[in-house]
Amino acid sequence: MLYYLKKYPLTWMVVLTILYLSFFKPPQTDMEEIPGIDKVVHICMYGGLCFLLWIEYLRKHQTINWSKMLIGGILVPIAFSGGIELAQSYCTEHRGGDWLDLAANTTGVLLAALVGYYVLRPLIWKKKG
Repeated sequence: MLYYLKKYPLTWMVVLTILYLSFFKPPQTDMEEIPGIDKVVHICMYGGLCFLLWIEYLRKHQTINWSKMLIGGILVPIAFSGGIELAQSYCTEHRGGDWLDLAANTTGVLLAALVGYYVLRPLIWKKKG
């Protein structure tokens, strides 16, 4: 575990931020009146998490280990988001789990994986030489 904390420090900071944001009681704002804003936030949170994961991974590796990236870069974040949705539903009174939130989280993860592979990979590896 310490190995991954050292290797992916920014990713872990985002994981902790997502955990905090997922369980604190948010204040009421006018933003809630915008249809779908909650789903956009979910896509951005998990897309940002995986985008950063791709950056940290690509900066440290010359090739992609697809089994590690499939598991650690796609499946684990999706499972993490599903666990949070279940915990919100069963362990809090001010939050509720939502299948559409899980779908938005999954969308963010998959979009980040596509951007990571098709945009970040060529840019980062070209820069590294």
